[in-house]
Amino acid sequence: MATRIRLKRMGMKKAPFYRVVVADSRSPRDGRFIEEIGYYDPTKNPVVVQIDEEKALQWLSNGAKPSETVRSLFNKTGVLEKWAAVKGKAE
Repeated sequence: MATRIRLKRMGMKKAPFYRVVVADSRSPRDGRFIEEIGYYDPTKNPVVVQIDEEKALQWLSNGAKPSETVRSLFNKTGVLEKWAAVKGKAE
């Protein structure tokens, strides 16, 4: 099963709120997901990003691919740097 880490849109019309979820790549954007690992609220000033780093690192090490937007959120929160360090130790 190919898993993706991506955003699930929540909230009202013109007031988006996103959950960062791990889902099967074949499921729809707002459909079934495996696990919720954080959230992203672009309407606040400053933008609110909360990600459970342990779960994110676990899913990345299991082979889940982040979407482009989630990759940029991981980069801002420092998850990608930690994953590169963990990946470097394993090799």
